[in-house]
Amino acid sequence: MSTQGWSIRLYDAADELVWAIKLNFLLLAFTLLGGVALGVGPATLTAYSLARRRSSGESFHALPAFRAGFRREFARGAVVVLPLLTVAVVLTGNYLYFASLGARASIPRLACFVALGVLTVIAAYLLPMAVHYDLRPRDLLPKASLMAISHPASSVVLLFVFVTIAYLSTTLPVVGLVLAAGGWIQLNTWLCLRFFAENEARLHLKGNS
Repeated sequence: MSTQGWSIRLYDAADELVWAIKLNFLLLAFTLLGGVALGVGPATLTAYSLARRRSSGESFHALPAFRAGFRREFARGAVVVLPLLTVAVVLTGNYLYFASLGARASIPRLACFVALGVLTVIAAYLLPMAVHYDLRPRDLLPKASLMAISHPASSVVLLFVFVTIAYLSTTLPVVGLVLAAGGWIQLNTWLCLRFFAENEARLHLKGNS
């Protein structure tokens, strides 16, 4: 590859890194602006919405777009995101409790660990789905669950990416604070848009056969 080609690749990589950091900052800032509990839902959906626009090649100013999306998604964000976070917190709390009991609680601890993995995969489909399709909140969970079950290879990829980012965040706390959430949301969205397109193409072929 030519020097110019490598320069373009490095520029694109740096541009994506800066975008992920910016998205991470906006997500944290608007979550805090909403008082955390009320802000995390709309901030998360807005971050996914902007990640989708970015993945589609759309140009926009991040701060005004995030501000408008936060207001638009305020109610729906709470309905979609807070139940997922609540279940995640409960499962994490149970896992830590069973872990403190030692070997005698290994089975319920493992059950909580597996449940957290399943929840992670479902959420990884559900949140991009919420900003990509015009679906009612109550329809998101069954459709995301079906997607997770019917596309095991894609589900493994999403889980692997999430675990990798989580591992880097624990070993490099600065990366976790500055980049992890924004990087995960952008990667999650980019991957799911491709998974959704492949699924739609497959369904179209079945419908025509």
